[in-house]
Amino acid sequence: MRGDPGAAEAVPPQGEGLAGTLTRPDGATLALYAWPTARPSRGVVQIVHGLGEHAGRYAHVARWLNERGWTVCAHDHFGHGRSSGPRGGLPHSMRLVDDLGAVVARTRERHPGRPRVLLGHSLGGLVASGFVARSAGQGASLVDALVLSSPAIDPGLSPFQKALVAVLSRLAPALRVGNGLDAGFISHDPAVVAAYRADLRVHDRIGARLARFLADEGREVLAAAPRWPVPTLLMYAGDDRLVSPAGSRAFAAAVPAQRLRAICFEPLYHELLNERDAGPVYAALDQWLGEQFGR
Repeated sequence: MRGDPGAAEAVPPQGEGLAGTLTRPDGATLALYAWPTARPSRGVVQIVHGLGEHAGRYAHVARWLNERGWTVCAHDHFGHGRSSGPRGGLPHSMRLVDDLGAVVARTRERHPGRPRVLLGHSLGGLVASGFVARSAGQGASLVDALVLSSPAIDPGLSPFQKALVAVLSRLAPALRVGNGLDAGFISHDPAVVAAYRADLRVHDRIGARLARFLADEGREVLAAAPRWPVPTLLMYAGDDRLVSPAGSRAFAAAVPAQRLRAICFEPLYHELLNERDAGPVYAALDQWLGEQFGR
């Protein structure tokens, strides 16, 4: 078992980016991160991290974006990283989407008039796309574009697993178990895998409510896809062993072509931005951001 399955670990701050906390109405706090650019700002990229990890793992992505004139913000999900909550637990199934809405609104207040881009990876991609899908009117005004990296639109659950999650979310919503993810398949880079396994702020817990969100939210996203409100870059791994690429393909087929660019990186594993050969991924992101917002 990785980490303390209870409340957030008391781990000394590591690295750069920590920028305070956001207190939610129930008293829980979300750890906030900010990486300002030294160049004239083109806008703000809001990173939304994946299951069991934390936003600090994206410091290198933030620096890459900073070099291209983007201010970068992020937060740790409830039950993750330095945020409040039992590891992998949720008080209600839509908590992560609601929290993202609060963080996006805060970012908008602090960076008025600047383009705002959500960049969501894996679970974060599902949360970010769920936020856009569920707030098509308001959401389209709060964010200007969306980038998805290996989004968990289809987490790859079997019919039995989906039925089990549905039962447990009703009968034992606070139950938390191992998420079953094999860290060996996050990247072909052994250093990335080793750092992930050694990271004390990474955990392997998933609660019944969070599992239910993962099982169900993709259907909401796909239902909203034909009316997708913002320009979107979808990047997914053809050799993903942690979420099913079928979810990304279904999303790509449903979103109007003028709203979406979809790129499958066939030989890569789940964490595209941490792959050994991530150059083409960053090049695609750089090109798309330039097309959408100039340079």
